[in-house]
Amino acid sequence: MRVMVLVKATADSEAGIMPSVELFEAMGRFNEELVAAGIMLSGDGLKPSAEGKRIAFDGPTRTVIDGPFAETRELVAGYWIWEVKDMAEAVEWARRCPNPMPGPSELEIRPFYEMADFAEVLTPDVAAIHDRVRDDLAGR
Repeated sequence: MRVMVLVKATADSEAGIMPSVELFEAMGRFNEELVAAGIMLSGDGLKPSAEGKRIAFDGPTRTVIDGPFAETRELVAGYWIWEVKDMAEAVEWARRCPNPMPGPSELEIRPFYEMADFAEVLTPDVAAIHDRVRDDLAGR
């Protein structure tokens, strides 16, 4: 099962405060463990929301909203994509993670949908489109 592990933003991450050398090294070692175990597929940190944009949709209308965005606790400062046996294994790995921020912080673990989850609405034509996209991405 694939999961996305979200590193929730804090006031420090939104202020652009970089991690200490010790935290950066600890996270690097943790990432090495994840890769060696075959768990980590991808991961990165995100710049503060002040450098981001949102696109709001309302029917055919698109509105661009400049950051920063309110509600820091609802923002994401980084992520991993992991391949795990089940949610229990994801929680086990997340509990081993160094605290990703100075002070209190949170990780959120969310499972990805798999094509089997869409079995009731998946037509052969739509399945073929998704297969082509997956194959194109794998060929990058």
